[in-house]
Amino acid sequence: MSRWLITKHLRHIFLVFLMFNLLIFQPELSQAQESMQYLFEQALVASKEGDLLNALSRWDKFLDLFPNDAAALSNRGNIRLALGDPTGAVLDQTKAIELLPFEADSYLNRGIAEEALKQWDEAESDYQWVIDRDPEDSAALYNLGNVKLAQGQWTQAQAFFQEAFLARPGFVMARSSESLVNYQLGDLDKAESELRILIRKYPMFADARAALSAVLWRKGLIGEAESNWAAVLGLDNRYSQSEWLLNIRRWPPRPSQDLMAFLSLENP
Repeated sequence: MSRWLITKHLRHIFLVFLMFNLLIFQPELSQAQESMQYLFEQALVASKEGDLLNALSRWDKFLDLFPNDAAALSNRGNIRLALGDPTGAVLDQTKAIELLPFEADSYLNRGIAEEALKQWDEAESDYQWVIDRDPEDSAALYNLGNVKLAQGQWTQAQAFFQEAFLARPGFVMARSSESLVNYQLGDLDKAESELRILIRKYPMFADARAALSAVLWRKGLIGEAESNWAAVLGLDNRYSQSEWLLNIRRWPPRPSQDLMAFLSLENP
């Protein structure tokens, strides 16, 4: 009997001790959660505003305190990529995947960084992982199209761009990329028709107007090409940069070369 009483007494003391500690430490836990949320939101705001160096600093600070936060790692990886550090971006996205292995965004983000490093097989593997789980993920389909385009696999690239547009009908860049592959394959009439449809629906879409300028120049319709190009200059002057066109926007070589020839006032 005495042994039972002692055990019961100790149990009572333990419960009192536990309740006391919960009362003491619960506010501290709440403050830590509030601090974590505040730091995360500040880093996210800087990222959304395009304040890249400040965003990187804030993500670094957050991850010093919370090193196993997968979302923060993935966000910092995106900032690192934007600042020209694709290797650091891959490292962050890989760690995020290790922490949350079924989060599709980290695979997509890592694939983009791998593309920047010209690691085509690795990028394809990441995009395919997403597509295997969601065959209508338009971003993964489009990105995989870009990988195939970079490898010169035109018909495969065309198929992925088409699937991306079917999965998301408002995905005009996918439609424009499909038209550019038609251009690369020599079907200028089809490319022109598709680009004109895009421009009628989205008159401020610089990519389609730039591509149409190249098509029209190739067909000898210089005046109309110049008219469309004037609109492009008012929308996005990066299309005059060959390196950006080929390596960032990822146009195929034939339309890229034609547009540069048009801008150089060469004859078609």
